[in-house]
Amino acid sequence: MDIFGSFALILALLAAVYAFGAGIAGIITRRPLLTKSARQAGMAVFVLITLAVGALEYFFFTDNFTIAYVAEHSNRALPAFYKFAALWSGQEGSLLFWSWLLSIYAFLALFLNRKKHPELMPYVGVVVAGVQTFFLTLNTFVATPFRVLAASDGAGLMHLARLSEGSGLNPLLQYPEMVIHPPMLYLGYTGFTIPFAFALAALLGRYPGEKWIHITRRWTMVAWGFQSVGILLGAHWAYSVLAFSGYWSWDPVENASLLPWITGTAFLHSVMMQEKRGMMKVWNVWLVFTTFMLSILGTFLTRSGVVSSVHAFAQSGIGPWFIAFLGIILAVCLAAWWKNRDYLRSDNQLDSLVSRESSFLFNNLILLAACFAILWGTLFPVFSEWITGSKISVGPPFYNKVNIPIALFLLLLTGIGPLLAWRKTSFDALKRNFAWPLAGGLAAGVGAAVSGFRDIYALMCLILSVFVVLTIGSEFFRGARVIARRDGLNLLSSVVELTTRNTRRYGGYVVHLGMVLIFIGIAGTPFNKDIQKEMGPGDRMSVGPYTILCQNFDQVSNGNYQSERATLEVFRNGRSEMMLYPERRFFLASQVTETMVAIQSSPLRDLYVVYAGRSQDDGRPVIHAYINPLVKWIWFGGIVVVFGTILALLPNRRTPLLQHAPEPAWRDAIAPATSVGAAIGAASARGPSRVASAVGGVIRRMSSDE
Repeated sequence: MDIFGSFALILALLAAVYAFGAGIAGIITRRPLLTKSARQAGMAVFVLITLAVGALEYFFFTDNFTIAYVAEHSNRALPAFYKFAALWSGQEGSLLFWSWLLSIYAFLALFLNRKKHPELMPYVGVVVAGVQTFFLTLNTFVATPFRVLAASDGAGLMHLARLSEGSGLNPLLQYPEMVIHPPMLYLGYTGFTIPFAFALAALLGRYPGEKWIHITRRWTMVAWGFQSVGILLGAHWAYSVLAFSGYWSWDPVENASLLPWITGTAFLHSVMMQEKRGMMKVWNVWLVFTTFMLSILGTFLTRSGVVSSVHAFAQSGIGPWFIAFLGIILAVCLAAWWKNRDYLRSDNQLDSLVSRESSFLFNNLILLAACFAILWGTLFPVFSEWITGSKISVGPPFYNKVNIPIALFLLLLTGIGPLLAWRKTSFDALKRNFAWPLAGGLAAGVGAAVSGFRDIYALMCLILSVFVVLTIGSEFFRGARVIARRDGLNLLSSVVELTTRNTRRYGGYVVHLGMVLIFIGIAGTPFNKDIQKEMGPGDRMSVGPYTILCQNFDQVSNGNYQSERATLEVFRNGRSEMMLYPERRFFLASQVTETMVAIQSSPLRDLYVVYAGRSQDDGRPVIHAYINPLVKWIWFGGIVVVFGTILALLPNRRTPLLQHAPEPAWRDAIAPATSVGAAIGAASARGPSRVASAVGGVIRRMSSDE
């Protein structure tokens, strides 16, 4: 089976190389059969990599420890649930998983568009095949997961070395979320390849912007959604497993996952300017390019060992390959942009600073400032080592100092942007739209200050969060009220009707609402409390409103680990509320000890308890308890973000028409003329210029329908 898996990878590499070469030849010669064969080879890559992935998983589930990768990342006692996740637990397998997910995206993009965009898709196929060729080269020659273990006998002959037991999966990965978190994050990373391919293809083929931009937006939203889920699951995993009472430590690999998410967010906002006004074309192309390059950079940081991280793989020599690949991508993007820069000229200019266009522009500038600050802090240790010979790390205080004001300004723009008009917003409209949301936010701030809020950033976050929620609510309320009056529906049904008629717009509002909830959860951080104490059976300690009674310590063991567990009873106001069981696990295969946190979560606060080990002085158990306010709002906000993303991807629901007898054929023939006549008639009372505008609008609409 190791030969089968290796052979499948070689065939996949050959198919990708053929798709790349034949695709270029088909574009140059304009031979449809050559282009079709290149497309089919690109889709065949998915089948071949799937066979390789299946072969590797077969080795895991059969405990075949002659394969070095299986021996290093599995053992016989490892639960089957984690044997599946072991596929991406190491360098070689995770690269194979990267290639497999990319092949799924490539197959879907090529298959779903096989009869669409004939001028664009050959370029898309070439770009995707080029990326696949790079990763399959790594899979086949640099970091193959099918390397076998061998040992020499007395005569010097090499034989397969079959270990009786593997080294086991990294204990940090033996957590249910780690079966979901990496695939979601990888689906984000790899998914950004498809928008990159469409953007570069459109630039090379000078494809009309109003067509490719719609396709790119949808694929970007899919990848952005997966990246969002991956980041949130990673934060929850860190909170639940790493036992430092936090969900984000500005770790370099955490930062690497955030960077393409930020630029992808900027693109999803500014793309509306190109769709509505034909503006920011250069921005949009480079935002797509940058998002993909940051995805590759994140993969490089995770695998090269140039930065220290609990999430990164060990030091390896794979880094130069990624640096060379990034250099090639940057050179190709610069050359394509320079050659076709006239194609990216804007159709319109910014009319006013008080407009929706300006809010998107400021939004982009602030997002890119945050991206640059995080990137600079992440790479600063690398640069400092190159220049001075010593590695100087940048910690959370730097990121917090820079990014908290940026985040608050973005939160403000989240509330302002949707209520601004295109081109220019009048003062009366500003007063009408913002008066009561602003008053509500300020009232919430005054109430919080009176109640004891003293942290300035938390107070500002609360004011802005209330302001944004009220602006979003006003958008839903105004639209739903119109529908309710017209159709006689109740307000809730009207909100559903309104949302399903424009899923992209109102799905975006739901995403904004989810981000507000996340901000509220983060705002609770300044109010965290903690206490650490040596405890034996019968001892008590108090933290916040809770009193913790230690009842006893016991031993739990199975074939995978041995555990020492504390049994703690939690009291509040003199009454027993819950039992918590923090523990320390010693994993037998890897000989590593890890902490399992006990958490009691509520919308108001989390009680977070860690069995921190035993005192070095007297050997008594040490319990560390934390009170973390509002953390649950982060996870709930993440669910709302995901729901809003799915909603925005759904097609708009058309208003059902009453069913009558079939219309005669002549009715279809005169329908366009009737539409033109109705539009002209409605505009005639407003003057000749309105008539001309109406005629132009109807003709454009008819052309787009065709």
